[in-house]
Amino acid sequence: MKRVLIALAVLTAIQAQAQTIKPGLWELNSKVRTGNAQTDQAVSAALSQLAALPPAQRAQVESMMAQNGVSVPQAGADGSLRVTACVTPAMAARRELPLGQQGKCSAQQTPVAGGVDVTFSCTDPASSGSGQVRMQGDSAYTASLQVTNNSGTGPQQATVESSGRWLAASCPARP
Repeated sequence: MKRVLIALAVLTAIQAQAQTIKPGLWELNSKVRTGNAQTDQAVSAALSQLAALPPAQRAQVESMMAQNGVSVPQAGADGSLRVTACVTPAMAARRELPLGQQGKCSAQQTPVAGGVDVTFSCTDPASSGSGQVRMQGDSAYTASLQVTNNSGTGPQQATVESSGRWLAASCPARP
């Protein structure tokens, strides 16, 4: 599960410099592939455990995440992960994609037609990688990232395929 969250956190370090981004509620879908069946099964199992939390624990997790404008991740039948997140007007002005950056990461972006190419490095959690973010106007994007997670027992590679789409101009109230 930690690897999934690291991979999603990496997306938060990326800003779509060449495009504008609509403020409001966004839906984000990500799929992490490691090329290791055992690891991919462990990620799926972790997502299933998240979905099966007892009501009190789930409410606690939902409350904590809602304070940051993010929904509890939902697992898709294909092993994808779906969350909703709020883009504030300030984030939109910075052209910042949804979700707050986790960890200590730096990113370098190269504007290209339709989006950015990005490289990133994180010290906490230890990870690095590169990829592309392509905007579809101001209300959708796709991203493909190659991530190396250096935390744990050694480097582990993953491919993160993501997409985001704008849902509404307003976001649910934060608790």
